Amino acid sequence: MCLEYNIKPMNRILGHLQPQRIWELFEDICQVPRPSKKEGRILDFLIDFAKRLELEYDQDKSGNLVIRKSASPGFENHAQVVLQSHVDMVCEKNEGVKHDFDKDPIQPLIENGWVKGKGTTLGADDGIGMAVQLAILEAKDIEHGPIECLFTVDEETGLTGAFNLEEGFVKGRILLNLDSEDDGELFIGCAGGIDTLITFGYDTVSPEADHEAFQVSVTGLAGGHSGDDIHKGRGNAIKILTRLLWNAERMYELRLAEIKGGNLHNAIAREAFSSVTIPKRHKKAFVELLEMLGGKIKHAMKKNEPGLRIDVKESVMPETLIDYDIQKKLLNSLYACPHGVMAWSPDIPNLVETSTNLASVKMTGSDIIVVTSQRSSLETGKRDIADMVASVFHLAGARVKHGDGYPGWEPDMDSTILSVTRKSYNKLFGEEPKVLVIHAGLECGIIGEKYPGMDMISYGPTIKGAHSPDERLEIDTVAKFWDLTLDVLKNVPEA
Repeated sequence: MCLEYNIKPMNRILGHLQPQRIWELFEDICQVPRPSKKEGRILDFLIDFAKRLELEYDQDKSGNLVIRKSASPGFENHAQVVLQSHVDMVCEKNEGVKHDFDKDPIQPLIENGWVKGKGTTLGADDGIGMAVQLAILEAKDIEHGPIECLFTVDEETGLTGAFNLEEGFVKGRILLNLDSEDDGELFIGCAGGIDTLITFGYDTVSPEADHEAFQVSVTGLAGGHSGDDIHKGRGNAIKILTRLLWNAERMYELRLAEIKGGNLHNAIAREAFSSVTIPKRHKKAFVELLEMLGGKIKHAMKKNEPGLRIDVKESVMPETLIDYDIQKKLLNSLYACPHGVMAWSPDIPNLVETSTNLASVKMTGSDIIVVTSQRSSLETGKRDIADMVASVFHLAGARVKHGDGYPGWEPDMDSTILSVTRKSYNKLFGEEPKVLVIHAGLECGIIGEKYPGMDMISYGPTIKGAHSPDERLEIDTVAKFWDLTLDVLKNVPEA
């Protein structure tokens, strides 16, 4: 069945998977473009869904949407539950893939037990959470108390929807966040985070007559989520490219015309590109240096980054270069900028306590903009690493600005919903789930601050490679995700 709300008829790819209705709804969601800050079409889709089912709904000024469903017979006295996901998705694609995220549907495909996108992010983060919410809203044969399905906007680029939730928008005080990415893991806490934005103003100069031009690029890295994957030893394309350029500048008078790399503040940079010039007399030595240094980098990273490519190609002479003073300050500060794990939790085994991500560098007509993001389970740790990053760029004379940041979520081992969810998982699957705190940021921290006393848990199916074109959703875990949610709803205690 193809739903009617603004979705064109299609040949289903996922409709034979189980649970069938979840996969149909997820595939419908894939047809609706939903970049962060451009969620109008997916919100219209959800509102049409509510209208078709004659369900009550509200929308706030930020676009956040809540759809309400009454309790099933016999469950009227059970506590009201908020099921929560975000409607936006990270829009990343592989180099050379033609896809307009503002217009084109995601093309899902099945590969070795996983569903992934065709050269793009899949949007299972958090489209699969939305699909479960919609299936619950329309189901006639499941048992649950009163339900509010909360859909927040702009989670991926600023948690804007969660920050702007209004008092009384949801009534429930038990929340199931459907935005985690590992089956068998229940999350009861998360890190807080903050962005640090750096701006270099620059002038341009003309290329020198005795120079030749090259394109230097770093591609093929795994990338990934700057919270979930920061500890996995993955390469950062900006850091690798900077190392190459810094050495070539020091030895062979490299001049920089353009540099760009990375994309989103919460993704590890997978690709970085530069346009440079070199004096003709150094051409051979320059290429040999980058081949030698690139070979050493590849060897050092061969286990974690087998797809790493470092390319050096002759190119057309650029019209202008970055003035030399700013070039030196930029390359020195990018090289010095910390990236990766800064501290491990002394209390929770294998939990990253504090980290920082050199996320992107981009050029406008008159500015070079560097975006970094910091995370920590400790408010003091978050502030310390953000100030450390700022100090590097202050030394280079850049303008530095911190974002507002967002709070962490303090774990509660005595949580009622944790007890219910643990028992359900053990009963259904015959094993004890892991109870964890996640280094990534979740909306739960903000929602808990907005609604004091909210009893929260976060879980989901297995998603790998989130925030990159390698994003993939493990098929078998979706059925477990669905079964667990239904059993938890059934066993929520009376209010």
